[in-house]
This record gives sequence, C-alpha cells and structure tokens, in this order.
Amino acid sequence: MKKLLVSIGMALLLVLSSDVKAQFSKADLFKASNTITWIGIDYTEVKFIGPATGWGDEGTKSPTEMRDKYFPAWNELIIGEPKAFKLAEAVSRTELNSAIEITAAANAKMDKKEIFSENIGDFQLLKEGDVQNMIKKYDFKGKEGIGFMMVAEGMSKGREEASYWVTFVDMKTKKVLLTKRVLGKAAGFGFRNYWAGTVKSVLKSMKKDFKNWE
Repeated sequence: MKKLLVSIGMALLLVLSSDVKAQFSKADLFKASNTITWIGIDYTEVKFIGPATGWGDEGTKSPTEMRDKYFPAWNELIIGEPKAFKLAEAVSRTELNSAIEITAAANAKMDKKEIFSENIGDFQLLKEGDVQNMIKKYDFKGKEGIGFMMVAEGMSKGREEASYWVTFVDMKTKKVLLTKRVLGKAAGFGFRNYWAGTVKSVLKSMKKDFKNWE
C-alpha cells in the first residue's frame, strides 16, 4: 500500500512538473529553440481616423464591409506574401508556424456600428490592460506554445500610419508574455496594399529592435 501511494505521488509530481514546463515566460520569446506561431492581426478594436469617405477602393466604407472584406484580405496577404512580410525575421527565427484562423474568428464577431472617427485622439486609445482583457476571451482552438499577433489600434489618414500592439501570448494559459505598441508607416499601391504597408513597416522595425525588447 505504501509503495502504491509513493508511486501515485511521483506520478502527480510528474504531471505537475510537466504543466509548469509547458508554461512560457517573456524570456522564452528570445530563445530560438522555442517555436512561435503567427496568429494574425486582431482588428476588433481598430479605429479608422479620418472621414469615412475614401476608405477602400470605392469611396465610403461601412464597418461591416471593412470586417468582411478588408480584415481577412490583410491577414491573408501577409501569409500569402512571405517574402514581403518577413514574419520570421521580425522575431529572430528562420521559420514560423501559422494559425490565422484564430484572429479570423475574433474579427468575424466584430459588430461595432462605428469604427470611423475624425478625432485624432482616437489613434491610440488602447492600454496594455485592454490587450490582456481581449486575450482572455480568445479561443486558441487547442493550439499551444507561443502565439505572435498584432492588435490593430488606429489607422490614420492624416498621419499616414497605423498603431499596433505587437503581442506574444502563451496560448495554453492565455497569459500575455509581452505586448508593445509599435507604429508603422503606410506605403503601397491600392487601398489594401497601402495599409498592409504599415504591417510591413512594423515587422521591419521589429527585425532591428526585437532583441532589445528583452
């Protein structure tokens, strides 16, 4: 009986220790041996700063059209053109996994009636705690490991740039390991590419600075 209890105790310790090892910390982001999964851009709290006219290829755009057409288009473009959007290089890796269906599910539920604003103060409305609260509601669809995403905060016509919270999360525990606001300059031909250029700009700056985020 005593041997049985010892065996059960050792088994429990192994389970508990394996759970602890499965959790990640901020330091794990900078270890090349740890795989990172790109899970896309969350646009659910984004504000488009400037008149609603002129957003998109044909004048005025509605929140629904932005959600159904452009949110998926931007996320799919980033995955579809890896040589232009160097995700792996931005986080000092040679390759990344991808699971953009995670943010796609969140974006599809965006039901805001107004996402356009002419108040320049709306460009940077989110705080670190807001990002953490968003992540708590996420369905990571059984994925584990370190997730890499951006939370779109503001896209400004006047500034010709966008503000994102670059975010890393332990997908198993939903713990935010690091979130940092980074601005990206718009560039490119056509509405989709012009604003996708802000993501490219963010990734380019990350490539230079990521190791200094430790």
